[in-house]
Parts: sequence; C-alpha cells; structure tokens
Amino acid sequence: MKIKSLVPMLDWLPKYRSDWLKSDIFAGLTVGVMLVPQGMAYALLAGMPPIYGLYGGLIPLLIYAFLGTSPQLSIGPVAVSGLLVLAGVSQLAEPFSAPYIELAILTSLLVGIFQMLMGVFRLGIIFNFLSQPVITGFASAAAVIIAFSQLKYGLGLDIPREYNIPEKISFIAQNLSDIHWPTLAICAGSMLLMYFIKKWNRKIPGPLLVTILSIVVVYVFRLDLYGVAIVKEVPVGLPHFQTPLLSLQAAKSLIPTVLAVSIIGAVECISMAMVLQKMNRDHTVRPNQEMIALGVSKIAGSFFQALPTSSSFTRSAVNNEAGGKTGISSIVTVALIALTLIFLTPFFFYLPNAVLAAIVLLAVRSLFNWKEAQRLWKAHRKDFYMMLITFLATLFIGIAEGVLTGVVLSVLVILLKAAKPHTAVLGRLPNTGYFRNTERFPEAEEEEGVVVFRFDAPLYFMNTSYFEELMEEIIKSGSKLRLLILDAGSITDMDASGAQSLSFMLDSLKTAGITFYICSVRGPVRDLLKSTGLMEQIGPKNHFLDVNHAMLAWQAEEKQREESWKAAAIQAKSRR
Repeated sequence: MKIKSLVPMLDWLPKYRSDWLKSDIFAGLTVGVMLVPQGMAYALLAGMPPIYGLYGGLIPLLIYAFLGTSPQLSIGPVAVSGLLVLAGVSQLAEPFSAPYIELAILTSLLVGIFQMLMGVFRLGIIFNFLSQPVITGFASAAAVIIAFSQLKYGLGLDIPREYNIPEKISFIAQNLSDIHWPTLAICAGSMLLMYFIKKWNRKIPGPLLVTILSIVVVYVFRLDLYGVAIVKEVPVGLPHFQTPLLSLQAAKSLIPTVLAVSIIGAVECISMAMVLQKMNRDHTVRPNQEMIALGVSKIAGSFFQALPTSSSFTRSAVNNEAGGKTGISSIVTVALIALTLIFLTPFFFYLPNAVLAAIVLLAVRSLFNWKEAQRLWKAHRKDFYMMLITFLATLFIGIAEGVLTGVVLSVLVILLKAAKPHTAVLGRLPNTGYFRNTERFPEAEEEEGVVVFRFDAPLYFMNTSYFEELMEEIIKSGSKLRLLILDAGSITDMDASGAQSLSFMLDSLKTAGITFYICSVRGPVRDLLKSTGLMEQIGPKNHFLDVNHAMLAWQAEEKQREESWKAAAIQAKSRR
C-alpha cells in the first residue's frame, strides 16, 4: 500500500495553496473557541473532570489531521460517546473517581484498536447493518437520556445517577422545594442567551461568550458561596505521556461498551464525512481509511489521557461554513486548545457546572430528529416502527441494548426482504414492446395462456422456498397455461440451492406440459446455468434477450403450429 494512502496529508500538503491559509486559520480558531466549552461539558457528561474534554481535543484531532480523508471533519469529545462511556463504565466504577477515569481511558484505547483493525481488514461494510431509522431512533433516545443526565447540574438537585427516566421525573416532582433556584437561573439563562446569540449572529461563539460571562458573574458575586456548584481547580499544562491501564479482566468487562462506542462513533464519523464530501466535491472519503484514522487517533490519544472521541456534527459543520479547506484547520484548533491548557485553565475555576449543562442541553437538541420521524411515518411506515422500537429500547432498557436492538432489527428486515422479495406478473403495454407490472399498470395486457413472471432478487437458499411456492401457484393457476416466461433481469446472482430450485421447477413444468422461456439473464447467472447444466435443460432455443423477443418467438411458433394443424387437417380431409 502506498504511503500516501496511509497518510493522506502527504498527498494534499504538497498541493496546498497559500490562499487557503487564511480560511484554514479562521475556521480552526472558530472551531477551537467552540471546542473549549463543549469539550469540558462533554467530559462532565462522560463522568470525567472537565480537563479531560480538553485533552480529547489535542492528540486525537492532531492525528486525524494527518490520517483522515475528510478535511472538514472535526474530531473531539461528543455527547453520544460521552453518554455511552458513562452508561458502560459507571457499572464498573464510580464516575469521577480515579478507577473510573482509568477505565474510561482504557475504553478509548480498546475502541481505537477495534476501529483500526476494522479499517485494516476492510470491515466497514458491517456498518450497513445500522440503517438510518435505527440511527435516528438511537440518537433521539440518546438526546433524551443526555438531557435528563444534565438535570442534576441544571437544577442543583442530587439526583441518583442510577435512576431511570421515570424515576428521575418522580424524584424531581417530589423534591421541587429543594431545587437550587440560582443554579436553575444560571442554566436557563445561559441556554436562552446562547439560543438568541445563535439566532442573531451565528458567527458569535455563544458557548464561549456565556462561559466567560458566567465565570465573571460567579467570581464577582461569589455565587459559589451560595451553593452554585463550580468546576474548581483545573490542572495547568499539557497532558503527559502515560500508559493506559492494561488489564485483561477490565477489558473483558468493557467489551459491550467498546462495541457500542466503536459502532456508533464510526457511523457518526463516516456519515458526516460523506455529507461534507457531497457538499464540497473536492475530496474523496475512503471509509476504511477513516476507520484507521479514527482508530489510531484514539489509540494515540489514550496515552495522553484523552477520553473516547468522535466527530462532532456541529463543529464539523462550523468548520465547513467557516471556510476550512484542509487538515490545517484542525491543527490550528489543536494549537488553540494547547494554549488554553498552558495559560488559561486557572480562569475556569469559577465556571458553573450549570453552564456546562446548558451547553450540553442546547447541543443535544439536534440529536432529536422529529422531522425525520414525521417523514418516516408518512413515507416508510415499517422504517418508522423500526425507529420507534430502537428509541424505546434505548430509552427504557439501556444504551447498549438499544444499539443491539437496532442492529438486530436491521438484520431481521434485511432477512425478511431477502426471504420474500418483490415479484411481478408482467403484461404488454398496448402497441409497444414494453412489459410492465400488471398491478401497477392496469392497461398492461397479458397474453392468453402465457404468464410472464419477474423475480426481483438473487435466487439463493433464503428465498428458494418462496420461489417454489410462487411457481407452484402459477402452474396450478389454470389448465390454459401453455408458456411461462421468467424475466431474470433482476436475478443478480444464484447459488446451488437456487439452481436446484430452478431445476425442480423445470421438471414440474415438463410434467404439466408447459413450455418454459427465460430472458434477460445476467452474465454471472448465465455462467452458473451453463456450469450446472441448467442451460441445456432449459434448451438454448428457449433463452432470449428480453421479454419482447421471447413473446415474438412464441407467437411465431404459435402461428407455425396453427398452420401445421391447418395443413394436417386439409391433408386428412383430402384422404377421405
């Protein structure tokens, strides 16, 4: 493999244009001022001290700039990954404790290894088993769970972490008198201010502005002395190199969490990268290389105390809108985070936790995709139910269980569609050589004594029973049937079971005295028909280019037979 394929930066950096630098610097700084407060907020969501969110914006983002294939994709702490980490690791250790932090960083290492190996062995295809309705259902449920997880910081209530959503609602209702109103005011006020800033001018970094303003207000009025929870001391300086916890027992316990974070994170990254590719059309995203880039960035990040990272839809969109052209914009973001860690962390001492909660609460609104649910209800009812089941499973059973439910549902839908694919009986459109589905085209005319049948799927072991049932129905449909034409244009493949099923059908047709034609056979299927002897069993003269040619041949044979009958009748009459 070429080194440029492994390190895409070596391909685009020599082609870098000087007029891109200004755009990259501006985009990098814009994303950086968003990442500082967001990173701290998402670390808190993940059950880790805020500083680890800033660590997550360093090495992973830097490595991705070298190895990634999407110039505008912004890697760092995100809400969904934080929620998945909290849900899984909190079962093994108390959030914010030293053992918990070690396990969270180990999770990052294991997720990185898993994603990297998937890229190396080109296994990105497995993400096709997570359909868009499943992702929508999971993300919407995640938004609700994340929102409820932040209420303890937004209301100033000590809501037990292990409570489910109904229990949290009940707890809040029973403890309304204990709500810390200054904390609630800070959280609600911060959300409103960020919302209106975004509406007024999207270029103004609302989260950063609110963060600075809240620090000043808390410090000046010493609101921390009145019960407002603050971040307190934040370590100064860059993260130092440290080997993650290496424990086989811990790794085994983390497998469900690792799988959930790996799959959901990869789907987020690759889907966002594809969206950016379509928007810009100046680069090509390679999913397997993306997996390698994501994996290596997490592996490297875990040695510098980075929590599991993924792509941020919001920051990636901002990077693109701000004019980011290449990975240089990500390097600029890394530089800003590094300067923040070296010089500015003491200023975060008086940052209220309620503001970090407000940042998370406002950010997760985009995860709850109500419009997509409405669209699915109107256009794809089955997909809507799949989304709803995934949503409810994630919300009321668990995060990992919700992901698993979504995967199982997706696979079941694929299997059901494969086992009972779409089929059609075709008829000729009047005065044309075109044949269409008679159910969709009422004007399509069927030839008397002829059935034209189309099977819209590969013919293999999963659907041979269904195919045989349909053939049996057609054969027994009436004594007038004289010809069956199989339009094989949609049969893209056939296995041994499919070939055997076709052979059985030919025997049944022969016994019933029904002629069989096949047409529009694709190359790979034709090769299999020849190798299995089915082509000979069908008869070379019974194989046609398309349905029209088959029908013309049949009509010619019918005419010839009719003339032969007439000649035979005349000859018999003359002998009398």
